[in-house]
Amino acid sequence: MRYCVIMCGGVGSRFWPFSRESKPKQFLDFFGTGRSLLQMTVDRVRDIVPAERIVLVTNAAYADIVREQLPGVPEANILCEPARRNTAPCILWAARHIHALDPEASMAVLPADHLILREEEFRKDLREGFDFVEAGDHLLTMGIRPTYPATGYGYIQCGPLLESWPGICKVKTFAEKPDRRMAETFLATGEFLWNAGIFLWSARSILAAYDTLAPDMASLFAGCDTYASAGESADMARIFPAAESISVDYCIMEKARNVYVKGVDIGWSDLGSWHALHDVSPKTSERNVTQGCRVLARGCEGSVFASEEDKVIVAYGLKDYIVADTPTALMICPMEKEQDIKGIVNEVRNLCGPDFV
Repeated sequence: MRYCVIMCGGVGSRFWPFSRESKPKQFLDFFGTGRSLLQMTVDRVRDIVPAERIVLVTNAAYADIVREQLPGVPEANILCEPARRNTAPCILWAARHIHALDPEASMAVLPADHLILREEEFRKDLREGFDFVEAGDHLLTMGIRPTYPATGYGYIQCGPLLESWPGICKVKTFAEKPDRRMAETFLATGEFLWNAGIFLWSARSILAAYDTLAPDMASLFAGCDTYASAGESADMARIFPAAESISVDYCIMEKARNVYVKGVDIGWSDLGSWHALHDVSPKTSERNVTQGCRVLARGCEGSVFASEEDKVIVAYGLKDYIVADTPTALMICPMEKEQDIKGIVNEVRNLCGPDFV
């Protein structure tokens, strides 16, 4: 059977002050639709994977929010990480949980906080991806066809297309986030895709990859014999914090020899920053974006104005700025400095305490 794992335990600090440690961005309704990013992620896979086979991996601190937003997902399908350990331990736990339920299962792994505008195309690609990984020992990732030389994404270099699987090719290499010149080179070759962090494989294949490429982590998780049973949470409270904090890309995908990529065009954004939100949101003729507030903007261009309260924001002469207002924090930041927001959040924590982050 087919399962879907949705990773929803991240902090999302680059979206501060809207995204807080107590309620990160995956639980927020950024577009006024009445659905959070997490709920939208579940909605778009429900035609392929029913709620009883959707597994949610989150931090223990967010378990109540997950239950509240997704009451249709069984309680047993919510895996609560007792510590933050990046995506490799998260995926290994989910794979062992699913394998215990169905040793022949295939699984998709999705982040909870991405935006996909072309949902029907995404579902088509997801079905084709499932067909591919169910046909052999394949680890598949979805790569986004780049539209500009982005420096904020990792890249995947494609080998020749497979004759029997349209749109799928063997991965040549993974590349880290490049500088502008290298990103332009990647784009010019036509061989590179953005790494979206969307994966498909059989439970059997990914567990075999951990056994070979991450034997220490595989051995650690083999110490639990209660997967998909009543004792699982207690065992993972002991095991999970001892795992190395590492991404599945570094741990598995960059080392494995059976890695393939499917190039897709699904209207994707990782919504990783205010700049990304600006890119995908409706804009005024001055390229300004308004979220949750009314704005009187004089001489302002290319800016984001966002508020959690119904208020008027008046601004003059701001070009490419972020103005984000909440009941307890106001941030005014040049768009070009948004990479500093993570550091700013740490400073706020040290200066004002955890209630403000």
